[in-house]
Amino acid sequence: MTVVGLDDTDSRETGMCTTYAAARLADEIRAAGGAVERLLLVRLNPAVEHKTRGNAALAVHTDLDADRATELVRETLSLARTDDPRTNPGAVVADCDPDAVPERVAAFATAAVREIRDRVAAATLADRVGFARVERGNGRGVVGALAAVGAWRALDDWTYEHIAYRERERWGTDRAVDADSVRAAADEHYPAVWDTVDRASGYPVCVPRTPCPILYGIRGDDPEACRAVAAAIESEPVADGATFLTNQGTDAHLRAAPVDAVTDDSAYRVTATVVDGPETRRGGHVFLTVGDGEATLDCAAFEPTKRFRDRVRALREGDRVTVCGEVSDGTLKLEKFAVRDPVTTERVTPDCPDCGRSMASAGRGQGYRCRDCGTSADGKVDRPLDREIERGWYEVPPVARRHIAKPLVRGGFDGRVHPER
Repeated sequence: MTVVGLDDTDSRETGMCTTYAAARLADEIRAAGGAVERLLLVRLNPAVEHKTRGNAALAVHTDLDADRATELVRETLSLARTDDPRTNPGAVVADCDPDAVPERVAAFATAAVREIRDRVAAATLADRVGFARVERGNGRGVVGALAAVGAWRALDDWTYEHIAYRERERWGTDRAVDADSVRAAADEHYPAVWDTVDRASGYPVCVPRTPCPILYGIRGDDPEACRAVAAAIESEPVADGATFLTNQGTDAHLRAAPVDAVTDDSAYRVTATVVDGPETRRGGHVFLTVGDGEATLDCAAFEPTKRFRDRVRALREGDRVTVCGEVSDGTLKLEKFAVRDPVTTERVTPDCPDCGRSMASAGRGQGYRCRDCGTSADGKVDRPLDREIERGWYEVPPVARRHIAKPLVRGGFDGRVHPER
């Protein structure tokens, strides 16, 4: 077996897409007499500065000889938008079975999903284990390429995405996709297929807004259901399509950590207590602070997360929560959170048992007294709270979801879920 990893062939301004490059490479491998066992779409650390949109790297698993595969890779990289100085393609070709890549490469893949890795470390490791490298520009894409090679051994939760590609002459133009057909197909196959449409806004999130070759991408847990949704969509002509195994929708980027261990440019799952309640700031962004002991962490639900902000606003000081998201500039960007132990009472001034009016302070340390009836109480009392939020998990809507973030509808969460769709 041969494993080929690819990354960084696209441009933020002029388009292209590394999934397209991988699909074309797969076609060339088949034309050369090889078989393609699978295509992997691997989402890496979403905090990487140089990413285009979803920070994806690709892998092709094939039985084609590694030397011949390397020749085809060199041709495939000609598709890269190297006229953009920020596009620096890289490929790694491994002459081994995907399950048999060295443990060091699998560990590198895990790290690349959760941390910042650099080109020198990737190139050095690829050379040490005897993998071929193909690079353009400064070769930064070799980081993602090596991670894609190691991903099959490193990761254990996989979903699917079926991608339909546009005719070449339509790249960069407005897409013609019938939104009603998207919604109908999404409804029929939900929840096996998810994050196709944002129901509240009606927006078809499966249709990108970039000048890339993708017409739409259908994600889910069942590849046949993904293809069925794609087949039901009415649109401009589809030039080609490919189904990828992917770590999208898996939360592979999150790692559990206490508040005092959180650092920038990684993503975390942190359990702590709300120490400063929600505050809506300019632009509609909602902030709160969680903490344990003396350590605190600011969290934010930014305006693009839309109705999710109302869930955040329903939290209050004293709630025990688990927050999830990428940390940047000391702030965790909320992707989802769980209410573990909500505050259910509040301390209030007691009411007079005779007349029902609120008592007044009788002086420092002297409790409370009703001025009309003369009744007294030792101090404040607990009053039940009518909360607008329940225990369980809450998430951003599909329109704001990161590719790698796990939708609640997929299950496997440690508590009740409140899915968005």
